[in-house]
Amino acid sequence: MAIDATFWVAVSFVIFFGALVYLKIPQKVSQILDKMISDIKNEIDESEKLRTEAKNLLDNAQKKLDTAQTVSNDILDQAKKESDRLVIELNDKFHKSSEIKKNLAENKISQMKEAAIKEIKDASIKIAVESVKKIISTSVDKSKLDAVFQKNLDETKEQLKKISS
Repeated sequence: MAIDATFWVAVSFVIFFGALVYLKIPQKVSQILDKMISDIKNEIDESEKLRTEAKNLLDNAQKKLDTAQTVSNDILDQAKKESDRLVIELNDKFHKSSEIKKNLAENKISQMKEAAIKEIKDASIKIAVESVKKIISTSVDKSKLDAVFQKNLDETKEQLKKISS
């Protein structure tokens, strides 16, 4: 058998692998790989926990945002209803106030009209009485005049009573 370079390469290959096994290099590599796998699993688990926490925080923040939006919409709706109610209330007050002012003005006009009519009647009665006095005093004698005067005075009183009532 000839010992050639291939043989020495094979022998050195077997010795190299034997030394690796003797020094427990595959176990150490396996332990290092197992440790790295364990570290990676821990990091994955930690990142999963962080992702879950982030999702929970996002969900809570979204709920708070939705609640705030709902509350904001409720406040806006309530403010709108309140402003509509105030507008209607002020409009009603304005119409009631203007109706009261209109009624007061109509009453005042009615009172002024009645006062003017009374003044005109009083002035007419005075003028009529004065005219009758002059006509009677110049054309009729005194005894007839007193009787006619008394009769006319009674009729005038009756007419005034009817007008006053």
